[in-house]
Amino acid sequence: MIRKLFLTVLSLFLLLSCTAAKNKSNNSLFLNKKAEQKYIEAYNNTMKLWPIPYVERDIPTTFGLAHVIISGPADGEPMVLLHGMDASSTMWYPNIKDFAKKYRIYAIDYLVEPGKSIANEEKFTGDDITAWYNQIFDELKLTNINLVGTSRGGWVATHYTIDSQDRIKKLVLLAPVQTFSGINMQSETMTAASFKFFPNRKRLKKVVNSFSRKPGTVCDEFKEQMYLGTKNSKSNFDLLQMKPFSDDELKMLTLPVMVLVGDHDILNQPDIVATAGAILPNVNAAVIEDAGHFLTIDQREEVDKRIMEFLQEK
Repeated sequence: MIRKLFLTVLSLFLLLSCTAAKNKSNNSLFLNKKAEQKYIEAYNNTMKLWPIPYVERDIPTTFGLAHVIISGPADGEPMVLLHGMDASSTMWYPNIKDFAKKYRIYAIDYLVEPGKSIANEEKFTGDDITAWYNQIFDELKLTNINLVGTSRGGWVATHYTIDSQDRIKKLVLLAPVQTFSGINMQSETMTAASFKFFPNRKRLKKVVNSFSRKPGTVCDEFKEQMYLGTKNSKSNFDLLQMKPFSDDELKMLTLPVMVLVGDHDILNQPDIVATAGAILPNVNAAVIEDAGHFLTIDQREEVDKRIMEFLQEK
């Protein structure tokens, strides 16, 4: 019942969004220049939480500009971070200090959603994902990449690795949605959907409370950025293009894979860890206790420790 209602509301909203978009001459992701400026200001405010030195780089690709935040030792092994939907690379502010102790970090803002990457077109399909990241990695001269993706970024990381496994050394999937199974449809999921459709700060608070076991630890700067990103940009529903991978596709991942999921993750099915363990040939999978979908915030120390130990295993 919840799934049917969700899809009905979503279809209606998509129809209205597409109609509105046709009447706009501005091809920018943001509704107008002022809206974009407010969001960028909020993005920069969140980056003040970044506890270590960093540089920001814009890389031209055939799909548009890819914005990359780079931290860590120049001679460190590459670690690429793919954020969750609408979160942007700023979401890694709690974890970056641990990751950058040994690795050269490249946090990439996704296209066609709030962030600093700028798409040439509003449409960016699954078929474009591999080509886009390959262009970025070619420019940065990255090989033997430790690829880390969370939430929607986990799906993207899986999609890319299936296509280009020779470029990836190890794969880390944190609360990956639509990867091993479909999204767990429940009332809290509808709360998140309602914020996407009709953003306001009250709904954002409900989303944070649903996604995190420790909502008070989610910084105000990041929450404000999330709010303005949803409020001031055109809606992106890439999630509709994301379908769980088949067992045969997942079995192609012969490299070492880590899968971590919170025990209170409202978007993932409870058996995702068992599913990953049964399908993936070389997997380290675990449930993180007292963690929601925002497990990189809820249990930062444990998650960071597990990731670092996994990546350093021979």
